[in-house]
Amino acid sequence: MIAYLHIITPIIEILIIAIAINYLLSFFWNTKSIDLIWGVFAFIFLFAIVTYFNLPVLHKIMIQLGSAAIITFVILFQPELRMALSKFSLKGKRYKEITEFDKFLDHLANSTYRLAEKRIGALISLENEDSLEEYAKKGVILNGNFSSELLETIFATTTPLHDGAIIVRDQTILSAACILPLAEDSTQLTKSMGTRHRAALGLSNLTDALIIVISEETGKVSIARDGIMTRGIKIDRYKGIIRSIFNPPNKISFQNKFNLKEWLKR
Repeated sequence: MIAYLHIITPIIEILIIAIAINYLLSFFWNTKSIDLIWGVFAFIFLFAIVTYFNLPVLHKIMIQLGSAAIITFVILFQPELRMALSKFSLKGKRYKEITEFDKFLDHLANSTYRLAEKRIGALISLENEDSLEEYAKKGVILNGNFSSELLETIFATTTPLHDGAIIVRDQTILSAACILPLAEDSTQLTKSMGTRHRAALGLSNLTDALIIVISEETGKVSIARDGIMTRGIKIDRYKGIIRSIFNPPNKISFQNKFNLKEWLKR
């Protein structure tokens, strides 16, 4: 039995490390933070080399740098870390997040992939810190609360608003049938990508907005961000990208949390 443990233990350790790395990468993937994450991995790899070759001076320097880097990392990525940790249980008590953002994200994701399944083209711009007011004014002002029904109705091919982009601000559909600037450099675009993809890439070059594109030819969902177009995104990664960028404040509700109002009703 002990002999088998020597074989099984390294395998278990590798699996745990692989799962942790996969979770970390999926959480930060396609965000500005991913470059820093790669830097962390490079630092760990270099530290392993220094340790293996027993280089005491470099080892001591890297220990000092690592300690400072950990503190800096925690400070810089406090919102992301809080969001990631919210997926796990705390002190053995399972809990769930109940936020308006979660509801919005579920509706957005479900609508997006329903449209994709039907191969209905769509262009959805999620406003971040840079204002999209100038583009919203060129469309049809709606100022409607976001809902799956409204989104899918707008992009139905029988409606006059489907040909253009919608702009979403704080879970409100600000405007529809908006004309977005086209990207001058189309080297990232393939033959199956049309004007919607070019417009998404163009806006992502000029603002920090996140733009979602649904191809009516292939039914694939793409996201444009910071001048980079990512194609063929599955729903789980789709949610992860949007969540990691917009970082809504968590409002955590424990399932076994004491509720005074409910207790008084008894």
